[in-house]
Amino acid sequence: MSSPTPDPLVSPGTLRGLLDGPDQSRPVLLDVRYRLGEDDGREQYERAHLPSAVYLDLDAALADIRPDGTGGRHPMPEADTFQAAMRAAGVWENRPVVAYDDWLSLAASRAWWLLRYFGKSDVYVLDGGLGAWRAAGLPVESGAVVPVPGDFTAQPGHARLLTADDVLAYADRGHLLDARPADRFRGENEVIDPVPGHIPGAHCLPALETVDAEGRFRPAEALAADAAGLGVRSGDDVGTYCGSGVQATHLALALRHAGVSDDAGVYIGSWSDWITDPDRPAATGPA
Repeated sequence: MSSPTPDPLVSPGTLRGLLDGPDQSRPVLLDVRYRLGEDDGREQYERAHLPSAVYLDLDAALADIRPDGTGGRHPMPEADTFQAAMRAAGVWENRPVVAYDDWLSLAASRAWWLLRYFGKSDVYVLDGGLGAWRAAGLPVESGAVVPVPGDFTAQPGHARLLTADDVLAYADRGHLLDARPADRFRGENEVIDPVPGHIPGAHCLPALETVDAEGRFRPAEALAADAAGLGVRSGDDVGTYCGSGVQATHLALALRHAGVSDDAGVYIGSWSDWITDPDRPAATGPA
């Protein structure tokens, strides 16, 4: 794990072995506990977390939420804001990072993608999250961890960040994937955004369907087959979006795990940003 690998996932057993290794190569653990509109992630973290893990607040550290809603519900954080948050969490240039959550790796994937965007190549997600760790009989601890501040320097541009203007080109080629559940893609049961529907030309590949009943990512071959069924094959230039740029990063991670795309473009503002301009088109129904 000291160098990048094609697969961004790490198993509980592998992670435990690395945590028992030398200090200089021991991964920094980021607990990104978050559930939209539900419990307090920090409170859950303090009840039980992986040994040495530091809590990371998605809204505060992994987004730059603005009162007027510009940029979507979870806009990109500024480089200096992100750098400060990562240093406070104990992220170092010369140590790998593993992120996890208890939300099907959605928030952890957001941390993974942002760290990559800002120049951290040796970053991974614990496959199955906290549930998989506990199911393996591995230890947890309570209370808060206060780490030694790290030296991470945020350097933007190491992953592909798409704008609203970019995504229509992907849609025209059939290579824009909407990571939201299928009913929201079709414009049904929309309970979050004020405008239902999807970007015309997009295909629906729900992030929540890339994991199994235990929250582990499905086999790479199965995920690649899902993408191929939508006309997206290994090596294609593909873009992802969702509602607010969380499930989109999860789908980007799944595509990398599947060997479909090492660097899928992510429209981080996603649908919640797209609909802020009434001149942008919206489609409903199946693709």
